[in-house]
Amino acid sequence: MKGLSQMFHSSRSRSQLRSSRSWSFSEIEYSESRRKPHFIGKVLMTALLTTFCIIIVKQPPSFSSSNVFSRREAGVIHVLVTGGAGYIGSHAALRLLKDSYRVTIVDNLSRGNIGAIKALQQQFPPLDRLQFILADMGDAKAVSRIFSSNSFDAVMHFAAVAYVGESMLEPLRYYSNITANTLILLEAMAAYDVKTLIYSSTCATYGQPEKMPITEDTPQVPINPYGKAKKMAEDIILDYSNKSAMGVTILRYFNVIGSDPNGWLGESPRPELREHGRISGACFDAALGIIPGLKVKGTDYGTADGTCIRDYIDVTDLVDAHVKALNKAEPNKVGIYNVGTGKGRSVKEFVEACKKATGIDIQVEYLSRRPGDYPEVYSDPSKIKKELNWTAKNTDLLASLQIAWKWQKSHRHGYESPLAMAF
Repeated sequence: MKGLSQMFHSSRSRSQLRSSRSWSFSEIEYSESRRKPHFIGKVLMTALLTTFCIIIVKQPPSFSSSNVFSRREAGVIHVLVTGGAGYIGSHAALRLLKDSYRVTIVDNLSRGNIGAIKALQQQFPPLDRLQFILADMGDAKAVSRIFSSNSFDAVMHFAAVAYVGESMLEPLRYYSNITANTLILLEAMAAYDVKTLIYSSTCATYGQPEKMPITEDTPQVPINPYGKAKKMAEDIILDYSNKSAMGVTILRYFNVIGSDPNGWLGESPRPELREHGRISGACFDAALGIIPGLKVKGTDYGTADGTCIRDYIDVTDLVDAHVKALNKAEPNKVGIYNVGTGKGRSVKEFVEACKKATGIDIQVEYLSRRPGDYPEVYSDPSKIKKELNWTAKNTDLLASLQIAWKWQKSHRHGYESPLAMAF
């Protein structure tokens, strides 16, 4: 943490941000009943209990006038984790908390899960370790208030929509959510003198490279709006870092799989997004009978078995790379790294491993290619090994899937809903 400690600044006393955003239950529809007054009473009671539970979960953990999150404390590093209720962000928050960092999670819960926040709070109940703020990173005024009310030493920026297929259908949403929101974050960091950024990027910025494996010097020619939006965000970050003393690390992920081995956290995408999600989620859904079978898109690529080749990185290894990047952060220094295993696996190979992990003969339907996909992508992780002393440890594909499957079996419907938490 030597490098990061150089970036600490004088303490400023700040008051705690109070989120005023209310929760809406308007999407719940109730049928008419002859015993309407009694029924409405039950509904109102359920809503009150649910709201009370949600307030407890989302309320910042300290109510005192001297809030620990608004001041600096010797030996404590306070990290803002945007998108910390999501799959990767929540695992990163978990690792930071295990390593004694102070963590503030900001998430609008459009893709994240309040259940992940609750799980983190259960494991780390001390009031000075973790706080959750319900806010949208696209709301510049809200972001500014968050920074004015907290003393951050560093930011890990995960908040983003992140599905290639969806980006082809809704490109403007991706440029707004990824590129524009990153600009808002940087403006707040500049205004409040926060000088360490670990940015969650993607191998999709490389597009369809002519040579494998991919190095950090491979030309970035993205072929879908997701990759393009991430590259634009990278460019903005790099341009700003040239004119500031910011320490920046950009981590370009390959395909993330796995789950917390203790079973505290897992991957739980919203049902309407499953068709755009990771192949591991689709495999598990098929194994659980949530969907009738697995759809593999693209069998005519120029690969050994005709399906895409991908580099699958375990989420625990991925967050380890983030922590190592944070510990190595230095003023006026930029690091760009691929985070992968260096080994490509085909989709068919992945599906067979998933069948073994679940013990279920998943039905597979082979379809035409998905727009925006590329045939073969795997990394050369030698740079991150040399400069950050990081290497992937959990490279057994079957073992990673078995751990993830254990969480999925015990969370058939993902994290509990706020309504379920009220009882």
